[in-house]
Amino acid sequence: MLRFLAFRIALIPLVALGVVTILFVIFKSVPGDQASIVAGATATQAEIENIRTMLGLDRPLTEQYVKHIVGLLSGDFGYSSTFRTNPLPNIMERVPATLLLMLSSIVVMTAVGLPAGVASAAFQNRWPDYLISSVVVALLAVPNFWLGMILIAVLSVQLGWLPSFGLTGALSLIMPTLALSARLIALVARMTRGVVIEEMRKDYARTARAKGLDRRTTLTRHVLRNAMIPIVTVVGLQAGFLLGGSVVVERLFAWPGIGDLLLTGISVRDYNLVQGITVLFVVGFLLINLIVEVLYTIINPRLRHG
Repeated sequence: MLRFLAFRIALIPLVALGVVTILFVIFKSVPGDQASIVAGATATQAEIENIRTMLGLDRPLTEQYVKHIVGLLSGDFGYSSTFRTNPLPNIMERVPATLLLMLSSIVVMTAVGLPAGVASAAFQNRWPDYLISSVVVALLAVPNFWLGMILIAVLSVQLGWLPSFGLTGALSLIMPTLALSARLIALVARMTRGVVIEEMRKDYARTARAKGLDRRTTLTRHVLRNAMIPIVTVVGLQAGFLLGGSVVVERLFAWPGIGDLLLTGISVRDYNLVQGITVLFVVGFLLINLIVEVLYTIINPRLRHG
């Protein structure tokens, strides 16, 4: 187990290095002069040249790349034209808000989607199954930004029950969480239904029923345990999606997270800010995958020796 964890953890900086390299090549290939963007529209040519020298943009690309990698290792994400300094402290200030929104969405996604999928499978081809499946299809068809606007219009503008923007307390978390988790609830419910039905048809489930166990006991003691690995996979993948998928929802609700900051960086072509947030997303996604794989070994101990 420790060897497996060490190997997976060692892969994280290698993947992050690959992402940083790809981003470096992309940003250097994008048309436009970064020095001119930092200097502003009213800057003189002399001021632009001074900024180019200050940022090291007049050096060869290989030298810029090496300096960039060394800077990242020391926590220097370069010069941000938005904050006029290293953007890392400003990015880290936004991380708690994004993590709060992500964790609340995971809780709602799991607490609603998992029981809904199990109930749909338990009542297969009966009215609860048809009802849950209809809701699932409807949620899959609704974009999160559209649902967010509907929630704002109804719960905030018309009824005045909830605040429509910002992080001002527990109530301000409700609408962004619902908008972000609605489609994910449907995905988890649909996946859970399919896996549980498949497991219920296997020999061990039929044997348990033949020995006198009722349907509920067979489902809770045997079927769900074997069905958890693909379900955990879906939940883990969607948790990784929440890191990047929260961008639109954060901007819609003026949520002070890194997704909203990413859109700001893109709009003003702040490459170092965008790169810093992207690297953070990648590392977060890799850590989530690591947690999911550890959960595999807890759910099914046989995988520890695989």
